[in-house]
Amino acid sequence: MGRVTERRKVLRIRDGAVSSRPDTLVAEEPLEIRLNGRPLAITMRTPGDDFALAAGFLVSEGVLAAASDLRNIVYCAGATADGSNTYNVVDVTTAPGVVIPDLTLERNVYTTSSCGLCGKASLDAVRTTARHPIADTPRLRVEPELLASLPDRLRAAQRVFDRTGGLHAAALFDEDGELLEVREDVGRHNAVDKLVGRALQSGNLPLSRTILLVSGRASFELAQKAVMAGIPMLAAVSAPSSLAVDLAAETGLTLVGFLRGSSMNVYAGEDRIALRAAAAPG
Repeated sequence: MGRVTERRKVLRIRDGAVSSRPDTLVAEEPLEIRLNGRPLAITMRTPGDDFALAAGFLVSEGVLAAASDLRNIVYCAGATADGSNTYNVVDVTTAPGVVIPDLTLERNVYTTSSCGLCGKASLDAVRTTARHPIADTPRLRVEPELLASLPDRLRAAQRVFDRTGGLHAAALFDEDGELLEVREDVGRHNAVDKLVGRALQSGNLPLSRTILLVSGRASFELAQKAVMAGIPMLAAVSAPSSLAVDLAAETGLTLVGFLRGSSMNVYAGEDRIALRAAAAPG
């Protein structure tokens, strides 16, 4: 299996002084995901938790919704012409009776951002394929101060980022702000898939009492993955996209952006934010 980090020679220039030194970089390799023996998708990822990544990806595609939907996941032997195993191809086998959607159509509808379809089609596709509607009963309530503390907790848990500075991260927290899981990857969507896939394998879907925090921005794709896993709150340290806000508003997802220090913007689902009443002017 590929390594999470690799070493490369770099020419370093600091204040006019030139030196040569090895540098630690995050590894990036392709992962081909096959479904019941048929090629489905290729994603560029940081090696590690590949089975969870594949499972989480298929949750977001509407194929898997529970551990019972999954028979097994294996690396494909003989993935190259000479018969060697690259550990860059996985095959997911579904349990008997699992209905496989038209993945070519579904991926073109709501996963691929360059498909040219309108936002309405993307929103409709997620709504009609989501098998874990957001149903946090009693409703999750989180204080802004707790949310503000989460980015530092995520940063403290990023072990590979400390060595490379080149990874995105995603983390699941419970409603009390306790860190449940964290994953790092060159793609933040892969990091989320690894979290969701691990939850599926452990029988913990839907993730209805959790907060998903992602480094960087909140795209439609990340909001989609949160909704498909039944996560009620998505927070990001940067901006959301307009379609991510639309999806959050339509599905009941709480979407927080620009979560930095004590500041944040709440774009949808503000009723899950426990705001203190402002003091009356004296």
